[in-house]
Amino acid sequence: MRFFQYISIFACIGLIGFYVYQNSPHYHIIKGDIFGTNYNIKIKTKIKNKELKDLIKQKLEAINSTMSVFKEDSEISKINQNRTNSKITLSDDMSVVLKAADKVYRQSSGWFDPTLEPLIELWGFGKNKELKNPNDKKVSQTLKNVGFNKLKFSSNYKRLNKTNKNVKLNLSAIAKGYAVDQIAKLLENQGYNDYLVEIGGEIRTKGARSDTEDAWSIGINRPIADNHDNIVVLSLSNMAVATSGNYRNFYEKDGKTYAHTISYKTGKPIINDTLSVSVFHDSCMYADAYATAILAMGSKKGLDFANKHKLKVVIFDENFNLLTSNEAKHIFKD
Repeated sequence: MRFFQYISIFACIGLIGFYVYQNSPHYHIIKGDIFGTNYNIKIKTKIKNKELKDLIKQKLEAINSTMSVFKEDSEISKINQNRTNSKITLSDDMSVVLKAADKVYRQSSGWFDPTLEPLIELWGFGKNKELKNPNDKKVSQTLKNVGFNKLKFSSNYKRLNKTNKNVKLNLSAIAKGYAVDQIAKLLENQGYNDYLVEIGGEIRTKGARSDTEDAWSIGINRPIADNHDNIVVLSLSNMAVATSGNYRNFYEKDGKTYAHTISYKTGKPIINDTLSVSVFHDSCMYADAYATAILAMGSKKGLDFANKHKLKVVIFDENFNLLTSNEAKHIFKD
C-alpha cells in the first residue's frame, strides 16, 4: 500500500512548510517554539479546544526540562553532571527514550550513539558554539569517554549507572521525534484522529486532511544549503517521517568544512557521500534515531542496514541521486 504520493523525484524531506487552508474554520492550528525550533500542529476539527494549546505547551516543556542539555537543571544535565558509578533513577520519559536509543545503538553497531556529547562540544556544535579544530590527541582523549555501552541499565530501563563517570548524554537525535509521538498521543487522548504534528521538521500524521483528501500535505525542500525556494508538495497519511542531513548544520574554518554528524570511530566530523536521509516509520522517535544512524553510515552501508531491518528509507547522495531501500520502493508513484 502506498502511504504517500511522491510529487517530485528531486524532493527531499527538509524544511517543512504547510500547504493548508490557514483561515479555514475546519482546522485547529497551534504553533509555538520549543527545543530551539518551531512546532506546528494542525487538527481537522470544527470545534476548537481552548485548553489544548496549553496542554501541548506543558507537555513539550516537560520533555524539554527532561532532555535539554541547554538547561542546567534538566534531567539529562543532572545525569551528565553525575560523576559517580551510583545508580541513577530515570523518569518515565527518559526511560522510554533511552530504551529506544539502546536498541538503535545496538542495531547500528554504534553509528547511533547518544553519548557523543563530549565530542559535540569539542567540535563546537553544542552549547559552546565557538568554532574549534581540536588536535588528534584531544580527540583521542575525548573518545575514551564516549560509548553508549558504558551505560548499564536495569532490566526495565528505570535506572542506569555509568561504568565511566565522564560519559555524557545528548539526545538531540531522538528527543524531537519522541516529542512528536507524545503530542500525537495527547491529541488522540483528547479524541482527535485527523491531525498533523511537526516539530523542527519531524512529522507524524494520522487520518485525513479533509473529507475529500485522504492524506496531509507538507512542503519540502531539496537538500541544498542556500536554496529556500525549490519547494514541492508531498502527501503523507498515518505515518511519521524524520530527516537527518549535514547540508545545513556545518561550519567552515581554515578552508575546511566540518559537518555536525560525528563518527563514533574517529571522533571527527563525518565526510561521506550522503546529503540527507529520510526515514518513514510508525514511530517518529525511531525514525529520528534511524535517520541519524544511516546518515552517519553513508549511503551504501546505510541502505544495507535499512534493507536488513526492513526500514523505509530515502537517501539523497552528494550528486542528488535518489536512493531507496527495498521497503521504500513501492511508495513512489510512477
